[in-house]
Amino acid sequence: MGWWRIGTDALAGSRFVLSPLAETVAALKTLHAGSGAHPGERAWLAAHLPAYRRRLAAEPLDALLVRAAIGPTWNADFLTPTPLGEGERSFTEEVMAVRETEPSSAVPQLEVAVGGPVPEPLRSAPDLPHRLATVLEWVWRETVLPDWPRRRRILEADITARTAQLSRGGWAAALDELCPGKLRWLGDGRLQVNARDYPPRSVEAGRLLFVPVTSAKGWVSWEGSERFAVVYPCSGALADGGGPAVPEALGTLLGRARAGILVRLESPLSTSQLVALTGLGLGSVGRHLKVLLDAGLVRRRRAGRSVLYDWTEAGAVLVRAPDAGRGHGVVRT
Repeated sequence: MGWWRIGTDALAGSRFVLSPLAETVAALKTLHAGSGAHPGERAWLAAHLPAYRRRLAAEPLDALLVRAAIGPTWNADFLTPTPLGEGERSFTEEVMAVRETEPSSAVPQLEVAVGGPVPEPLRSAPDLPHRLATVLEWVWRETVLPDWPRRRRILEADITARTAQLSRGGWAAALDELCPGKLRWLGDGRLQVNARDYPPRSVEAGRLLFVPVTSAKGWVSWEGSERFAVVYPCSGALADGGGPAVPEALGTLLGRARAGILVRLESPLSTSQLVALTGLGLGSVGRHLKVLLDAGLVRRRRAGRSVLYDWTEAGAVLVRAPDAGRGHGVVRT
């Protein structure tokens, strides 16, 4: 398995960051795979995959480049530059790291990604970094930017929840939940970053960044010994789709929207997370939460600068009532 040794200073200075470029690379990887992991991704693919395929059909060299850059076990480094982690940067600022890659280093990086020689005409192409940046700009403009405000809310909500989890259970609990089965805190300063047999790396003094994306897949990257990033699929992401099943009787009792909020609160969520997951306005979510609080069905507590809501015992009993979903049907929120 591949693991990093995390120094105390690196762990103490680590942070969660947003990256429009990482979100765009994740979108490109999903388009390249052509299959979604959940209904939200599949709906997004249905809307954008035909145009993406037409775009690559018009530029065969770009199609070869994407296929090589997204290798079976490794990404070409210039496709996934490590964020700076010094304040949020725009997509335009971030994609310059791809465009400004030294052209002579592109083919060797592609060889690592494909695990062998890079075929012509990629080997002799002089502008591979520029080409890949142009593809990413198309993916951002056509498939991510129109939905970026909602995606950003989801990503910010995930960071809020992860930060709260960190304050409750420490790094072991927070990291084990990022990429179940792949990312795992091993103890003794060791962080498993994937299940492959790669040599360990030392992150003793570098900056350690955690970057959420709404795709179902993540990756790791690093820049020398200075910056290391774990890009991970955020919880909920675009998978919420129609929302969880709500017993019809519960929807009738509370109203469909309010019941939808209640059933989501088995795990603590913030107001911003509920806004992102439900699509309701901030004011509407706040009013529903107040009713649920006044009824004693949910509770709120502070975790750092965030306020999280989850079930009280009464709320759990109501949602989990033995006949809640039998003989009454369910509705989707």
